[in-house]
Amino acid sequence: MREVIMKHRTKITYLIVGGWNTLFGYASFSIFYFFLSQRFNSTVILTISYVLSITNAFIGYKALVFRTRGNVLKEYMRFYVIYGGAYVANLILLPVLMGILLLNVYIAQGLIVFLTVISSYIFHKRFTFKMHEHKE
Repeated sequence: MREVIMKHRTKITYLIVGGWNTLFGYASFSIFYFFLSQRFNSTVILTISYVLSITNAFIGYKALVFRTRGNVLKEYMRFYVIYGGAYVANLILLPVLMGILLLNVYIAQGLIVFLTVISSYIFHKRFTFKMHEHKE
């Protein structure tokens, strides 16, 4: 069992940190939406929660999952490229899911976050933190 855990350490820790990031991102969006939706539209709220969530996720992935040293600014900028793409997809999908499919904002955002977690592992491993050799 220990060998399996060590062989797949990156994937296991990614799921744990990703779970935290998912909870953090979803909760921050939900809390901001609950308190700010009377003053701001969902795009503004989404932007605020993304900036906060991206920084939280970067720290967790860098320190706990991929364990890279140095290159903080370079990796942080790459991280933003990946989540920038996710943000654009989110900007498109949230109104579609809410307006056309008539999903509740919280359910719609939950579906989008789920898709982001799955796809981001591949992009972060192969692009953001690619300078580091990963042992699966």
